[in-house]
Amino acid sequence: MQQDNQPQNKQHLPAIVINNQYIKDFSLEIPYAPEIFKEIKQNPDVKVDVNVDVKHLEENYFNVELSFSINADAAEKKFFIIELTYAAVVQLNVPKEHVDPVLGIEIPRMLFPFARQIITTSLMEAGLPPFMLNPIDFAAVYQSKQNKQ
Repeated sequence: MQQDNQPQNKQHLPAIVINNQYIKDFSLEIPYAPEIFKEIKQNPDVKVDVNVDVKHLEENYFNVELSFSINADAAEKKFFIIELTYAAVVQLNVPKEHVDPVLGIEIPRMLFPFARQIITTSLMEAGLPPFMLNPIDFAAVYQSKQNKQ
């Protein structure tokens, strides 16, 4: 019988494991409802701010938070304000030099579709016109944050 030189029970670990995804904070405000609905004659002016925060939990576990602050103005009034912090607890099994870019770019890229769905659905359920958040270049967000540091 020939023996294998590889250690037994050694399994190949995936590079990224998302253990939990969750809404950490969420708020939607329509300060001038219902009057604002009849005053709207054109698409609102929408400003989107996005931020990525990373917290090291233990060993190779991290908490990544994707935060959105969206303000829309219409008819010279605040149409809506939505704030969402969508987060994930992730386990990384990547070389040390790849940890920061994976946490700052790849994980937010993976979380974005879920956060966008929450935002879109919430606005529609609130009786607002359909709103689709455009894709975000998380590499540029990461680079901008690196430059500030």
